[in-house]
Amino acid sequence: MKIQILGTGCGKCKQLTENAETAAREVGVAYELEKITDIAEIVKFGVMTTPALAVDGKVKLVGKVATPAEIQAVLR
Repeated sequence: MKIQILGTGCGKCKQLTENAETAAREVGVAYELEKITDIAEIVKFGVMTTPALAVDGKVKLVGKVATPAEIQAVLR
């Protein structure tokens, strides 16, 4: 499973990254984490508000720092 964090590297993006890693570990899935910071790449996903979370190339959450529990629901 590929978890992608879309954002410029702000504090909210970093928190979303930590929460995503925590969620993936708690669910017990094998994952690869990718941070996408290039604005042009983020826009290709159709995302205009960061941070955002994508799983296997599909945007799941936009514009908020999701909790580990919220991310777990997406990963299941």
